[in-house]
Amino acid sequence: MNANGTKSIAALIDAIAERGYVVAPQFFDASFVARLRSRLLESDAAGFFSAAAIGHGMQRVARADVRGDRICWLEPKSAAEAEQSLYEKLDALRVAANRELQLGLLDFEGHYAIYPPGRGCARHIDSFQDDDARVLSIVVYLNARWQTDNGGALRLHLPTGEKVDAMPQTGTLAAFLADRFVHEVLPATRQRLSIAGWFRRRT
Repeated sequence: MNANGTKSIAALIDAIAERGYVVAPQFFDASFVARLRSRLLESDAAGFFSAAAIGHGMQRVARADVRGDRICWLEPKSAAEAEQSLYEKLDALRVAANRELQLGLLDFEGHYAIYPPGRGCARHIDSFQDDDARVLSIVVYLNARWQTDNGGALRLHLPTGEKVDAMPQTGTLAAFLADRFVHEVLPATRQRLSIAGWFRRRT
């Protein structure tokens, strides 16, 4: 989070209140992102990543043609300093969202994600018909020196028919209401690194 963290969170909450989503470039500073990226790469080298699945409950299945990333779930009580700091920063966002938007957010669940070149994720929505615990979707980009022509945008499909692309550049945070926006991950020409997750409420 940049030096004006409190102000940045306020602006982010205002945007969510106004339109249901926000894309905040450089929300997290490059040095913090580098520490998270190192943790991701260490976890991958240790064999902690596995193919992501689609569906819910007993219907979950790996389908690389639909969702092409590999993931490693984050642990809220991780001993890693970077991950502890991430949870602290996200909790400040959770508290502000509850105060200003009355969302009833209780906790955050999330994972590291690695998309190999050429892989993406098909259009979908983050809430399930039989489980509406996910309220606010969050993506944090961990890529270094990302160029626009590398591709790999998170594309939100707005109810108006418009599209909003969040490019996966260092420190960008995207947040959107989980039950409102169909979205997809476009393929990239290089490996794409991120953290994806959801603030949840009690159901």
